[in-house]
Amino acid sequence: MSTAVGPGTTPSAPGTPLVELDRVSKFYGNIKALEGVSLEVHAGEITCVLGDNGAGKSTLIKIIAGLHQHDEGTFRIEGADTTLVNPRDALDRGIATVYQDLAVVPLMPVWRNFFLGSEPTKGRGPLRRLDVRLMRETTRSELLRMGIDLRDVDQPIGTLSGGERQCVAIARAVYFGAKVLVLDEPTAALGVKQSGVVLKYVAAARDAGLGVVLITHNPHHAHLVGDRFVLLKRGAMSGSSTKDGTTLDELTRQMAGGSELDELSHELERAPAPSHLGGHPADAEPRK
Repeated sequence: MSTAVGPGTTPSAPGTPLVELDRVSKFYGNIKALEGVSLEVHAGEITCVLGDNGAGKSTLIKIIAGLHQHDEGTFRIEGADTTLVNPRDALDRGIATVYQDLAVVPLMPVWRNFFLGSEPTKGRGPLRRLDVRLMRETTRSELLRMGIDLRDVDQPIGTLSGGERQCVAIARAVYFGAKVLVLDEPTAALGVKQSGVVLKYVAAARDAGLGVVLITHNPHHAHLVGDRFVLLKRGAMSGSSTKDGTTLDELTRQMAGGSELDELSHELERAPAPSHLGGHPADAEPRK
């Protein structure tokens, strides 16, 4: 098994995708959860993966995040063939995943959640303790750097809105050195205004040079920020394009079912009533 590019190794060639899936498949026994899916994630770009429920988006996330290993195809990180062993392996290689149900402790302050699992300490031996001042200052400055101005980083993260919690998770991934940020339906449970706030910070992560994978079922959100689009249907690719190669209307049509929706519309058209029933209601004579 080849390893990805890491410290001390030769850097990848310019233009090489940070993450690339080439005809990747995943099977659970006889069930094909994912089959022949290809996508590229480049630095400073957003790759949107769209699909309805059961399309294979969750399986794709788990492969990129190191939760599951692919069965067929090739998974490359910065040009090197790779099989991730676990989520820690993915993090060590610069891939951070922010799930829809954020792993936060609601009653803990924002700064504590920002460093959860990676808390800096000071002192030695029995005098070793958390460096609370550093965590507070770092959290405040990193959120401001992303354009997030919280009233107080000491407030419990559970008091923040869903959009604000998503933004804190994005800022955390950027601070801890992520090269690729995978976002699982970040706007699914949010209103229009909060969705706009989250998309603003998704774009900020892109502008900071990260490669972003945005998993969504909303073509309007995808087209606003996306550079590349991959559509999944029943575990297989049903389309792939760049922003220049598609319009919002076409993206929406493909998400809605495309030709299948046209066929359904034709089937649901009201048929004329049989002649022995007096014809179509519209042809009936008005009552006197």
